[in-house]
Amino acid sequence: MFLYSVFHFLIAISILVSIHELGHYLAARWCGVKVIRFSLGMGKVLWSRKFGKDQTEWAISMLPIGGYVSMLDGRSMSDEELAGHDLNREFTRQSVWKRMLIVAAGPVANFLLAILLFAGLFFTGTTEPLPRIALTSEAGVAARAGFKTGDIIRSVDGTELHGWSQLADAIVGAALEHRAIRFEVERDTQARSSVFIPEGAFRLEDLEKDFAQATGMTLAKPAAVIHEVMPDGPAAKSGFQTGDRVQLIDGKAVPDVTVFVDIIGRSAGQKLEFGIVRNGQSITLFATPAEEERNGKLVGKLHVALEPPETTVVRFGALDSITRGISKTWDGSVLNLKLLWKIVTGEASIKNVTGPVTIAEYAGKAAKVGIESFISLLAAISIGLGVMNLLPVPVLDGGYLLYYSLEILRGKALSDLTTQRLQQVGIALLVMLMALAFFNDIVRQYVKITGLI
Repeated sequence: MFLYSVFHFLIAISILVSIHELGHYLAARWCGVKVIRFSLGMGKVLWSRKFGKDQTEWAISMLPIGGYVSMLDGRSMSDEELAGHDLNREFTRQSVWKRMLIVAAGPVANFLLAILLFAGLFFTGTTEPLPRIALTSEAGVAARAGFKTGDIIRSVDGTELHGWSQLADAIVGAALEHRAIRFEVERDTQARSSVFIPEGAFRLEDLEKDFAQATGMTLAKPAAVIHEVMPDGPAAKSGFQTGDRVQLIDGKAVPDVTVFVDIIGRSAGQKLEFGIVRNGQSITLFATPAEEERNGKLVGKLHVALEPPETTVVRFGALDSITRGISKTWDGSVLNLKLLWKIVTGEASIKNVTGPVTIAEYAGKAAKVGIESFISLLAAISIGLGVMNLLPVPVLDGGYLLYYSLEILRGKALSDLTTQRLQQVGIALLVMLMALAFFNDIVRQYVKITGLI
């Protein structure tokens, strides 16, 4: 699992870094600046080839995190290295507007990638769990507001809801903005009714820790209904049929598939009594789950397939998909900025800062779920990368944009000494941020392994 996660993490980072640096590269070429090297990865060059009129070196370097575009630049090259080059194509000799365009092109490329990925998903269609809820507490926020188990949420604040992920995004957005939120629900296929949750009911830190507990609701799980009975298995020999709904096992209620799978898994080789509803009538069956080894443990198997959860396919036309891709990318960018601001001001926990270990874990999980999930994660990380690089921190793209903005206001560039000191501050900030991210990653893994909270 670890190597699987690392593999997909490297795929994701390679794609995102390549697109980011390609933005810088294309803008530099468009502005007439000579590009010396395009590197995927940092550190020692492992492989390189030169192509094109300018003989730009395309390289793969040792460290797989990051990348860079090296341009003809008098600040980092000696007079000997500059000799023989067309100095009109040197970076610092370009107008401040061209330099700003080249620097901004990297983050812009990440935003464009997110738009295209989201638009592609909207156009081809994504399968989403139907936003049918189940209350997790009769005293929780959802129950107090008037939600009931089985409600299907159809819209949030007047915006039509197409799937569970949209619902989660809307609730997180409301928590960030400290605003009330209104839901339109469908109950028992009857007319829709409104449910209102006041401002402050959802807290960002609580949502991040345990979404179900913080909201008092979760995605409803399907009942344990037999979809298919495998030939010659324990269920087939005991008389199970397609369409049977399991309500009881050894007298214990089975409200959904999760409870069913848990009981069967823990009952290898044990004879169980099943309370079944078949064609509206209650019957009793007895079956002994087969013993199968998994990860060194014996687990029980009935050899049946259960009815899948309720899903809905979200699909739009080409123009609408692009519009929605732009809107989702904008909303994601705003959400990132608000969360960063709340972390800086202390309103949100610094535990929200994650590093490569957590991202790798998410990448592995998303890839296991399917290509749609992985593409969605890729788009989300691309947005985060774009936002992070636009922050006005020295050494980041946003820091350089700040330098050039000051140059426009002052009428002259910052001195080399001032720039150097700002760069040192920026490096120190990034090192502290990376240390915090790694620390949070380590703590999360430790908690997961030990079970401590």
